[in-house]
Amino acid sequence: MTAATIDPSGQILTLETNTGARRFHAIWLRDNSPDPDTRAAGNGQRLLALRDIPADTTLSAASVQGDKVRVSFAPEGKTVDFDLGWLMDHAYDLPAPADRGRTAPGITTWGAELMGNVPCGDFAQLASDPAALRDWLELVTRYGFGKIENGPVEDGALFKVVDLFGFVRETNYGRHFEVRTEVNPTNLAFTGLGLQAHTDNPYRDPVPSVQVLYCLESSAAGGENMVVDGFAAAQKLRDEDPAAFDVLASHCARFEYAGEEGVCLQSRRPMIELAPDGEIIAVRFNNRSLSAVTDVPFDQMAAYYAAYRRLGEIIDDPASEVTFRLDPGEGFVVDNTRVLHARKGYSGEGTRWLQGCYSDLDGLRSTYAAMCRAGQKEAAE
Repeated sequence: MTAATIDPSGQILTLETNTGARRFHAIWLRDNSPDPDTRAAGNGQRLLALRDIPADTTLSAASVQGDKVRVSFAPEGKTVDFDLGWLMDHAYDLPAPADRGRTAPGITTWGAELMGNVPCGDFAQLASDPAALRDWLELVTRYGFGKIENGPVEDGALFKVVDLFGFVRETNYGRHFEVRTEVNPTNLAFTGLGLQAHTDNPYRDPVPSVQVLYCLESSAAGGENMVVDGFAAAQKLRDEDPAAFDVLASHCARFEYAGEEGVCLQSRRPMIELAPDGEIIAVRFNNRSLSAVTDVPFDQMAAYYAAYRRLGEIIDDPASEVTFRLDPGEGFVVDNTRVLHARKGYSGEGTRWLQGCYSDLDGLRSTYAAMCRAGQKEAAE
C-alpha cells in the first residue's frame, strides 16, 4: 500500500511504501513530467527548458491510483500521472554514499580468480543471435572486457567485431593499427618486448573508451595477452592506504605522445578519476606516456610517487592478472577507461600479427541497453 502526502509548503511530495518513505521536490517532478506537453512521445526528450516552468511551482494535490501517482501543479493547474515504479527507480531521497572509491551498480571487480571463467563469445553466434550478443555485452559491461572466438581470419576482421556494438573511432593511427614486430618502431607496442599493463592513449581527451585487438597470425613463442582490473587495483590501494588513494585521485598526471611528425597529444587527468560523489569512473595508467608530473604540490610529491609506485606494484602482481593466448580468429574487447591490458614478451621466431582499433563505450552501452529494453518489451507483450 502506497500513500501520497504533500508538505504544508507544497514543495515536497512524500510517498510512503512498505519499504519506507521517498520524498520528491515539486520542481523535480514538474521538470520530469511524462505528459506530451513536456516530453516528446517518440524519444522522451524534453520539449521545455527549465525557464518555461514557473520558478514558484508547487504541488496542489497528489494521490495514488493503482500503479500511478497523480500530481497537480500550481500555478499552472496542470495534472500529470507518474508511473509509481518509475518514481521508485529514480528516487533520490537516499542515504548519501559514504565509500569513496566505490564502483557503479552492475560492475564486478576481479583478479586472477577470473582466469578460469573469462567472458567469452562465439563470433558466429554473436553475429546471428541477439540474445547471445546481449548476454556477452552484459559480461563486457560487468567485467570490463570480453573475448571473442571462432571469428574470420582475414584482414580487417576486427571491424566486424566493432559492428556488433558500435562504430570505429579513427585516430592518428588510422581506422586501425598493426601490432607486429617492426624495425625502428615509433611505438614500443610494435616490438617483441613485454609491456606493463596499461590503458591505451591516456594522452587523448577524450580517451578512446573501447579497444579491440584481433589476432590474424600467432606462431611465435610467448606473446600472451593479459588484462588487469584497474578499478580493483585502485580499490586495493584505497583499502591498504586511503591517503595514497586520495593523492592519486586528487591530483592530475600529465600524459603526452609526440612520436610522429605533426602529432603532439597531451592530456591532464588523475590516474584515478572519481565522480563528485566518489564513484570511480576511470583509471589512466601508462608509464610510457607519462610526462613530467607538475600538478602536485611540493610537500605532496614524495607521497604521490610512493602511491604511484604502490599502484604499479598492485597492477604487476600476478594475483591481479588474467592471462590468455589469442589464436588466429580470436580477439578481445576491453573497456579502456577501466581495464589495463598487457602482453608478455615473445620471440623473434615465427609470426605474430594482431590488428587493433578503437571504439567508444557509449555505442556498446547503447546497444546493450536497447537490446535489454527490447527484451523487456517483448516479455511484457
